[in-house]
Amino acid sequence: MKAEIITIGDEILIGQIIDTNSGWIAKQLLRFEVDIVKMTSIPDTEEAISTTLKDAASRADLILITGGLGPTKDDVTKKTAAKYFGTTLIRDANVLQHVTNIFESRNLKMLDINLQQADVLANCEVLFNDYGTAPGMLVRQDQKQFIFMPGVPFEMKFLMEKHVLPLLAKQDPDLFICHETILVGGIGESYLAEEIKDIEAELPPSIKLAYLPTLAFIRLRLSGKSRNKSDIMLQVALFKTKLLHRLRHYVIADYDTSIEPHLIKELARRGSTLTTAESCTGGSLAASITAVAGSSTIFLGGTIPYSNALKQQLLNVKEETLIQYGAVSEQTAIEMASGSKKAFSSEYAIATTGIAGPGGGTAEKPVGTIWVAVAGKKEILTKQFQFNNDRLVNIERTRMNALLLLWKLLVKEQDTE
Repeated sequence: MKAEIITIGDEILIGQIIDTNSGWIAKQLLRFEVDIVKMTSIPDTEEAISTTLKDAASRADLILITGGLGPTKDDVTKKTAAKYFGTTLIRDANVLQHVTNIFESRNLKMLDINLQQADVLANCEVLFNDYGTAPGMLVRQDQKQFIFMPGVPFEMKFLMEKHVLPLLAKQDPDLFICHETILVGGIGESYLAEEIKDIEAELPPSIKLAYLPTLAFIRLRLSGKSRNKSDIMLQVALFKTKLLHRLRHYVIADYDTSIEPHLIKELARRGSTLTTAESCTGGSLAASITAVAGSSTIFLGGTIPYSNALKQQLLNVKEETLIQYGAVSEQTAIEMASGSKKAFSSEYAIATTGIAGPGGGTAEKPVGTIWVAVAGKKEILTKQFQFNNDRLVNIERTRMNALLLLWKLLVKEQDTE
């Protein structure tokens, strides 16, 4: 099956908001081996919507559209779709009651314009939206499926999970699809591909290998597709075992996860706690940890000692260290990590210090110079990084590599036990 994803909204085209819907939808479709032929962002105009729907129908079987379902004048998706399909809009009684209930529960006066949220295409199957006032709509025409969803991410995700994905699962019930994922770190994508090229060459047509990289980690995803469930599961498991053995020095997890929940799980298993001391990352490290449910079992808290004074006051970094080596140095990073560990009585602590940019660099320490230290039960690991001039990218790279360094320390400690 071929699919096209269309996001509608002027706010996307002017950079006011970032389109996260398309990436999330594409990731879900991957589970069903749906091929994405195109992703498009278009303005809230009748001409753009009509033309894009026509073009999408010429190359895709499934067209997913998000955005433009609101009640304001600039939301023209429903009216344009009605013209495109040669139908009309009708007011759905069940949706109207749902919208009415929402306004009453919030003690809000419902305006005439809000009634339009219950208007749906006469030829559609209504996809009820429990999380908002705009319902989704499924239209089947000329052996194509058009699915209209609101642009609000959490509403779109609800409709995808409740209505769209179950629909895809029914398309070919005899076809079994399985996925296995390996999370690796500390190796670049091109080096990784070179390392496993012979294994990849052995893959049969029924199994595909995808590289899903981030700034510091790579997910390897094996996807198998067959009408013989036991056979394809066995084959995928075999190739996963080969990859795990070949990449054993880089493997972080042998299941689909990201570094944060995996670290939390491992620290919880050991009954250990973690604190952070962030200078150049400004709290993003702690934020990424606490974004994971259950992080309170291992994460005690963190500091953002941006100034030298706070490094001394909160973490007991020595003044002579700062004078002799500077805030961006291995010595300062070590004292920050050990100071955090001691001050808050944690078994582990991560410290980051660096010049994120775009200014502040020198010939000796240019922009992108970063030091990370991780204090463990018996030792402290440190690593220097030299990134580029992009501040936000430098912060994100530092955050990810700091977590990777913590993982390496955990592995090292386990190997010496």
